[in-house]
Amino acid sequence: MFANFKQLFKPANKDLRNKIYFTFLCLFVFKLGTTIVVPGIDKSSLGTGSLGFLELMNLMGGGALEQFSIFALGVTPYITASIVIQILQATELIPYLTDLGNQGGTGRAKINMITRYTGIAFAFIQGYMFSFAFVNNGTPSDYLQFAIILTAGTSLLLWIGDQITAKGVGNGISLIIMAGIIANLPNMFMTAWDTFVVTTTAQTMALGITKFVLFALLYIGIVIGVVYIESAERRIPIQYANKTTNAKQSYVPFKLNSSGVMPVIFASALMSIPSILGTFIKNESFTLFINKYLTTSTVPGFIVYIISIFLFSYFYAFYAIKPKEMAENINKNGGFIPGIRPGEETVKYTSDILKRITTVGAASLAFVAALPILFGMLTDLPSSMRIGGTGLIIVVGVALDTYKAIDSELKARKFSRGIR
Repeated sequence: MFANFKQLFKPANKDLRNKIYFTFLCLFVFKLGTTIVVPGIDKSSLGTGSLGFLELMNLMGGGALEQFSIFALGVTPYITASIVIQILQATELIPYLTDLGNQGGTGRAKINMITRYTGIAFAFIQGYMFSFAFVNNGTPSDYLQFAIILTAGTSLLLWIGDQITAKGVGNGISLIIMAGIIANLPNMFMTAWDTFVVTTTAQTMALGITKFVLFALLYIGIVIGVVYIESAERRIPIQYANKTTNAKQSYVPFKLNSSGVMPVIFASALMSIPSILGTFIKNESFTLFINKYLTTSTVPGFIVYIISIFLFSYFYAFYAIKPKEMAENINKNGGFIPGIRPGEETVKYTSDILKRITTVGAASLAFVAALPILFGMLTDLPSSMRIGGTGLIIVVGVALDTYKAIDSELKARKFSRGIR
C-alpha cells in the first residue's frame, strides 16, 4: 500500500493524481450541497428533528435529510430504481429488459439509462412525500416546488457520480454514499462517548469507559471482518487444450462475497421504503407498525434485514457471475475444468460452488452487519448509533474497491512502461 502511495507522486502518474484530485473536488461539492437548505423553507418549521426510522437514509446522505438540503434524497431513489429494474430483468416480468440484458454493452447502456429515468421519477415522488411530511404549513404548490428542487438535487448527484466514474477513480455513486457516511462518523463516536461516559455518574464512569472501548473495538472488528470477506476467494482451475500438461494452470477466482457491499446497500434501501411511505401517510397505526416490525432495532425488523442481505447476496452473485455464460466462454476458448465435462456439467459444477461460497459470504456479511445492531440492543444505544455499523461496512467495502482500482491502474502503467 505504501509503495503504491509513493508511486502516485511520480511524474509519470500525474494524470492519475489529477483523477484523484478531481474525485475529491466532486465529493467536496456533494458535501457542500448537503448544507444548502432547499430555498423557500424556514428551518424552524422543519419536522426533521427526529427522523426515527429514516436515520439510515440520513446517514447515507451525509446528514442532508436532517438539514432538508438540496441533496436531501441523496442517491437513494437511484438505488431503489436499480433494485426494481434488476428484479424485473432477472425475473423476466418485462421481456424487453431481459432482451436488453442479453445485448452486451449496448443493452447495458440502455438499461442504465432506463434506471436513471426511473430513479428521477422516484426522486420526484419521494421529494413530494418528504416535503409534505416535514414542511409544516405548506401549500400544494410549495410542495411541488420543493419536490422539483429535490429531484434536481438527486439528478445533479447522479451526474456528479457519472463524472467521478468517467474522469475520476472508483464508482461515483458508491463514493458519494461513502463520503456521506464518513462525514457522520466523527459525530457518531462523539455521541457514543456522550452516551457511555459523559452522562454517567462518577461511580459508573469506569463501566461507561469500558463500554465505549468495547464499542470502538467492535468497529475495528467490523473493519477487519469486511477486509477479510472482500479479499477471500475460491479459485477454480482451468486447463486449456493448447497447453501442455506441464504448463501452469489458469484459474477463475470466485470471491467469497461476489457482490461486495451491494447487498448491505440494497437491504438498507429496501428497509427505508416503508419508512418513506410512513412519513407521507402520517397514519399512527401504520407508523406504529413500522416502528414495531420494520426497523432494525426490533427483532422482526432485524430478521427482515438479515434475510434481505442473504437474498441480495444470492441475487447479485448470480447476476454478476452467470455460470452458463462462464461455461460457454471457457468452452469457446478451448478450456475445461479438470475432471468436469464441458457443457451442463460445468454449469452445474460452477453453480454449486457459487451457491456454497455465497452462503458463507452472505452469512459473514450478515454477521458483521448484525454486530452493532445487537450491541445497540444490549446497551440501549440510539438508533443512529446502531445503523453506524451498516455505514462502516459500506465505507470499508467501497474504500477497498477504490484502492483496488487505483492499484490496478498503477500496475497497468508500470507494465506498459516495462514493455516500452
